[in-house]
Amino acid sequence: MLHTQSHDDDTVEPMFGWREMREPIPRWTIPDGELPAAAAAQLIRDELSLDGTPLLNLASFVTTWMEPEADALLAEARNKNFVDQEEYPRTAELERRCVSMIADLFGASNAGTAAVGTSTVGSSEAILLCGLALDRLWRAKRKEDGKSTDHPNIVLGTHVHVCWEKFCRYFGLEPRWIPVSAGAVHLDVEAAAAAVDENTIGAVAVLGNTYTGAFDDVAALAAALDARAAAGGPDVPIHVDAASGGFVAPFAYPDLAWDFRLPRVASINTSGHKYGLVYPGVGWAVWRDAAHLPDELVFHDNYLGNDQITFSLNFSKGAAQVIGQYYNLVRLGRAGYQSIVRNLLDIAGDLEQACEDAGFSVVSEGDALPLVTVGLRQDAPFTAYDVANHLRRRGWIVPAYTLPKSADDVHVLRVVVREGFSRDLLDALMGDAKDSLAELRAHPPSQPAPTVSEHGKVC
Repeated sequence: MLHTQSHDDDTVEPMFGWREMREPIPRWTIPDGELPAAAAAQLIRDELSLDGTPLLNLASFVTTWMEPEADALLAEARNKNFVDQEEYPRTAELERRCVSMIADLFGASNAGTAAVGTSTVGSSEAILLCGLALDRLWRAKRKEDGKSTDHPNIVLGTHVHVCWEKFCRYFGLEPRWIPVSAGAVHLDVEAAAAAVDENTIGAVAVLGNTYTGAFDDVAALAAALDARAAAGGPDVPIHVDAASGGFVAPFAYPDLAWDFRLPRVASINTSGHKYGLVYPGVGWAVWRDAAHLPDELVFHDNYLGNDQITFSLNFSKGAAQVIGQYYNLVRLGRAGYQSIVRNLLDIAGDLEQACEDAGFSVVSEGDALPLVTVGLRQDAPFTAYDVANHLRRRGWIVPAYTLPKSADDVHVLRVVVREGFSRDLLDALMGDAKDSLAELRAHPPSQPAPTVSEHGKVC
């Protein structure tokens, strides 16, 4: 968020009267005096009341509800700094258990690997860390072979999350983009395998993209890269971006080979605050074994009372979300997660059918994330953005956007089905959607709603 000041409106006034607030307070500078605690809290509540309702925010993958027992645990831990492992050793122990459990979900036990990992603030940090590990391993091998370390690249589909673009830009790598098509928003594995060369640090597969929820075929990508290596080509590892699918695939599609069961998969990231069912923000980065996490990236310090080992882009962070992740893992177990995920997929299937019945064109694919992406029929005299605006007036936050580059002439709407989205809410949403479509058909907008390029990229 850029720091901006508007001098046209320099003060904040409460919506509701408060006896201690007889005068407005400055908007852009710290006030000279104090406010009573209750007055300050009410002032902020007034402002936040203008936000959308989290339950009706169907744009977000992020968890908006946890059990009361989890809420209490997180509240009790909100004053703990996770990095203080000497002071909070049991919290650090819970992180180690989480890493072990998540690595087991990702096939480490079946593969016979001693996986290593760390908690992160979210998948974006996890992706940056995993990308750095791939880069350092590639550099080390090149130096060992007496070759140049100039011009590293990484192979990516155009459907990856924006944080992969950040990784390339921040750390000076060439992104080798593999176009996706409107009919199949997933990685073209043959094109990806053909794009790698001796300067490729890794190829990225996405387990559940944010556009349509589709899974890349990681096993096919591994096979294609195996064939290239066997023919004398480069030996390129795979990173799996399982930000959204890491807590879906193990429970909904347990036989799907996408993880450490495939020897070419070197690292995986996932978001605990998505289908891991924890409030934001917590993510996880897991490596196949210690050999895939270069020692030079792991830091040791002792000024908090003992030798602490860290690999992160920041230092301090809250401990509550790690504790929340451990709570969910032990509270739900495999059976609990499986029940929740399958229920969400069932509701997504019902929503998809309801969208088709209402006249939408379904774009999302089956056997993927519990979300539904739809477009409009060709004869519609309005846009997806008009529908999104009408739904917003009714309280629903449903994003409209284009598909990735090379398919960005297709405009769609997306609903993420997460815990708390009941069939009653489905019926209410579809009722408002049908009313919106009817109103737009009866009174087509004279001017189209702004396109996604004016609103920013979906994520």
